[in-house]
Amino acid sequence: MKIRLLTVVGALLIAGTASAQSYPAKPVRLIVPFPAGGGSDIVGRIMAQRLTEQMKQQVFVDNRGGAGGSIGTEAAVKSAPDGYTMVLASTSEIAVNPSLYTRLTYDTVRDLAAVAMVASTPIVVVVHPSMPVMTVKDLVALAKARPGDINVASAGNGTFTHLSGELFRSMANIQWTHVPYKGAPTALGDVVSGQVQVMFSSLPAAVGLINGGRLKAIAVSTVKRSDALPDVPTVMESGVPGYEVLYWYGLFVPAATPGEIVARLHNEIAQALRAPDVIGNLARQGATPGTVSQQQFADLVKSEVAKWGKVVKASGAKID
Repeated sequence: MKIRLLTVVGALLIAGTASAQSYPAKPVRLIVPFPAGGGSDIVGRIMAQRLTEQMKQQVFVDNRGGAGGSIGTEAAVKSAPDGYTMVLASTSEIAVNPSLYTRLTYDTVRDLAAVAMVASTPIVVVVHPSMPVMTVKDLVALAKARPGDINVASAGNGTFTHLSGELFRSMANIQWTHVPYKGAPTALGDVVSGQVQVMFSSLPAAVGLINGGRLKAIAVSTVKRSDALPDVPTVMESGVPGYEVLYWYGLFVPAATPGEIVARLHNEIAQALRAPDVIGNLARQGATPGTVSQQQFADLVKSEVAKWGKVVKASGAKID
């Protein structure tokens, strides 16, 4: 019996190793849980193209928008744990949604394996060019002079763009009107057209519109200024001390995915993030490549879930 058990275990180990060595043997799906054109989609397509070249197998983007990224994330959780479905998820889907949505059928820490941080970026405060504001102080002064009159767009109720704005609003002690959209592209489009006046946007989604003069950037949310927008000050240096928000993107797979495949994917992503073209493409979007280890990223995910859970609770935001 003991010999037979050892034989079975040995066979399983050999099979697992062979599976990892032959992976990927077919196209790999990369779920982006937001519509095409947003920050997650841009970063996801940069990675999909590079991974396709490296892994000699097609990595294709599958946009699954809705419910603040929860629909696409749930699709990844429920997929086969074989490495052939990944999800490019961000702070919003992973750290915010668990506290925001009351009917999630999954736990982002328990049910997903954090493979690698892909990139991080500031949130950028953008306004329509006609807005009579040049700085955060101007925006705060206008909001205090006209409580509730300023319309602030977001990618949807409870998304990171929404909560980043709510955190700013509470810290600045001002009132405005929140206007949620079904994704960043539509929201930014209405800021460009002047239908709404302000948005707290991911930098990749907005940087092209900023550089093209269609939006005016007045601040970024990180401690230091962004290399992509060196002339744009931080929120902290502009009059709201203590306001700091970092938006990150990472690749995740179902938690039961074999460790050998998770390690292979982490190494492939790390290699991709060292490629000059990937570094350059991310930089043009205002994003910095991730450099942390798999374990460091997993630890960060846990701490971010705790941090943003407190922010959601304090805001009182809930979505059924």
